Amino acid sequence: MDRKISLAPWIAALLCFAAVAFAPQIFNDGDTYWHIAAGARMIADRAVLYADPFSYTFAGHAWNAHEWLSEVLMAAAFRLGGWGGTALLFAAGFALAAGLLARDLGRWFAEPARTIVLVLALSCMTGSLLARPHILALPLLEIWTVGLVIAREEKRSPSVALLPVMTLWANLHGGFVFGFLLAGLMGLEALAEAPSWKTFKSWALFGVFALIAALITPHFVDGLLFPFRLVQMSGLGHVGEWQPTSFATIEPFELVVLAGLYVLLSRRIALPVSRILIVLLLLHLALQHQRHQIVFAMTVPLLLAAPIARALDMRPGQAKRSWVAIAAAMTALAGIAFARLSLALPHGGALVTPEAALAHVPRDVAATPVLNEYGFGGYLIFRGVKPFIDSRAELYGDDFLKNYARIMTPDPKALQATLAQYRIGWTLLIPDTPAAAAMDLMPGWKRLYADDIAVVHVRNR
Repeated sequence: MDRKISLAPWIAALLCFAAVAFAPQIFNDGDTYWHIAAGARMIADRAVLYADPFSYTFAGHAWNAHEWLSEVLMAAAFRLGGWGGTALLFAAGFALAAGLLARDLGRWFAEPARTIVLVLALSCMTGSLLARPHILALPLLEIWTVGLVIAREEKRSPSVALLPVMTLWANLHGGFVFGFLLAGLMGLEALAEAPSWKTFKSWALFGVFALIAALITPHFVDGLLFPFRLVQMSGLGHVGEWQPTSFATIEPFELVVLAGLYVLLSRRIALPVSRILIVLLLLHLALQHQRHQIVFAMTVPLLLAAPIARALDMRPGQAKRSWVAIAAAMTALAGIAFARLSLALPHGGALVTPEAALAHVPRDVAATPVLNEYGFGGYLIFRGVKPFIDSRAELYGDDFLKNYARIMTPDPKALQATLAQYRIGWTLLIPDTPAAAAMDLMPGWKRLYADDIAVVHVRNR
């Protein structure tokens, strides 16, 4: 029997798949390297990592590989298809998220409203389009959010079908804690609207079952507590993605917020107070940390879709019937995947890939301890070199991160003390960092190599 199926989700997924598959910018983050290395290690050992096998400064220390499933998937994609295979993995994750969002926005919005909202939301996510685990978990954020929204629309508690989503989410990425935040806020909204023991009991039971679902990971309780310990680290303030959102230049996030305010104010749309408070909290988190913009962009359109559609008296459009068009879209997806795997394209990420600099370091020197730039740590791990530091902030801790910040300032005493304490044999730094300039003047050291990406200093022999 023929069914009505909208083409919009397929078109959105196809366009996003193609855009991400051929976007070298997704590799502009050093984390990709160590995630692949961690996954490869777990595949080889057939065991999840519980201790640091990579750095020399914290070798053997307890380390929670909380994104283990994403890392295994990344390593498998890299083993099967190299950088092209890795790109396709993340293209598929983002395409699935975009397709789901397009489908679910169609519950409330007709065209062209759905397309406008979808484009605004996806454009707001571009800054976070990186080959990292949060993209693989993005479809789960969408499914979870729309599940909560529909439950509120139907004045019931969320479906137990969401519980496996939480389990998968907890094994893919630490952002699963946003699932609890959203569920708690929506539950409070339900209780405020219909204060009763039945309402409280149904939402509370769902919360308990969701908590149990999140515990089904190799790390059990520690995996559940990890995200909360991470956000309490003050040393994260030196990491770009954990810094506040800047409006010094015009970015998609600012345009999306302004566009949303324009619609709400110009149309005089009255939103429920509870939903306004939820959106304001998500906006606060996005302004507080850049990494939360993608969460705002995915969840807020779904949270506001129903009240806006009601206020503007919108009606969802009729889905078109075209299995042929859907078959064509699937064929196009396969063709894009084949082209990406067949073409020898650069994988990108030049600024976090000091390949030439590392190639100029003599093998015996490379075997000695290195003082490296934070963003180069992932590449060193990928190449089998034990770094001084990488982006696993939870492993290194606040004190170590703060000392590293002093080294990079640089604080001469902190720099000299670190060089001596760890018996540093060479450094791998960004050319224009103050620490690199300090190393040029450091007695007993010389500049071995420099390019636009990195500069190497070694001890005089």
